[in-house]
Amino acid sequence: MLNVGIFLFNGIELLDFAGPYEVFSVATELHNYQLFNVFTITEDGADIRSVNGLRVIPDYDFKNHPHIDVLIVPGGNGTKTEMNKDVVLQWLEKQNNNSQITMSICSGTRLLGKIGLLDNLKIITHHEVIADMQEITPTAIIEERVRFVDNGKILTSAGISAGIELSLYVVAKLYGKEVADKTAIYMEYGNWEELQK
Repeated sequence: MLNVGIFLFNGIELLDFAGPYEVFSVATELHNYQLFNVFTITEDGADIRSVNGLRVIPDYDFKNHPHIDVLIVPGGNGTKTEMNKDVVLQWLEKQNNNSQITMSICSGTRLLGKIGLLDNLKIITHHEVIADMQEITPTAIIEERVRFVDNGKILTSAGISAGIELSLYVVAKLYGKEVADKTAIYMEYGNWEELQK
């Protein structure tokens, strides 16, 4: 079983973390809870509020969470604050060093870019964040008009809903297309009816 750790912070975009949470949780539920252990983490364990005000209670803080195999870094306006916190950047760097996969959703690229993880890589982000990313990590090559980019260990997605597609892709990458398709069908996501044929 792989541990999927999702970093939460104030000003996070709701679907950026809820979409991936649903994908990895559903994949696990449909396969007798053998695939992923999904949990959330905040810096200090305190509740956070999403961009539109939803209150979220995390499972862990930076000091007490399990090992992370798949690190998910969502986006939202709050990334502008988080990217200037040394403790957050150091934690993200440490988790990336120990993870199998690190994936950013939407403007989560700001955080990965700030610690140099996107240098010289092909990436995608929210269309309104492209200019920011050109400043944060000028050597990154932004692949516009794609939903996600796979660099091996580092994966990035376009804005908000694209995080669901990236998560389904990661499920397929780790456990095969059949597992990902079964998850998409259950969620009735995308072309799920075509997948039943």
